[in-house]
Amino acid sequence: MTTKTPAPIAELRPGDLLTDVEVSALLGVSRITLANWRCEGKGPRFRKIGERMVRYLRADVIAFIGGDADTSAKEAA
Repeated sequence: MTTKTPAPIAELRPGDLLTDVEVSALLGVSRITLANWRCEGKGPRFRKIGERMVRYLRADVIAFIGGDADTSAKEAA
């Protein structure tokens, strides 16, 4: 039985992970709107760290702003 090793993640640098406060300011929407978008599968792709912490990769937010539909609010694995 072989186990699949996850693909390596590019090296993260300070500022690459954004909070909901930072993303809401960038997009001009409230934190509540971001939370609703996550539940509805809309908005930028997000990462859940642990059970409660939600973060957004800067690149995903930029792609969302640019209209890349492939980065809409899926929780990234």
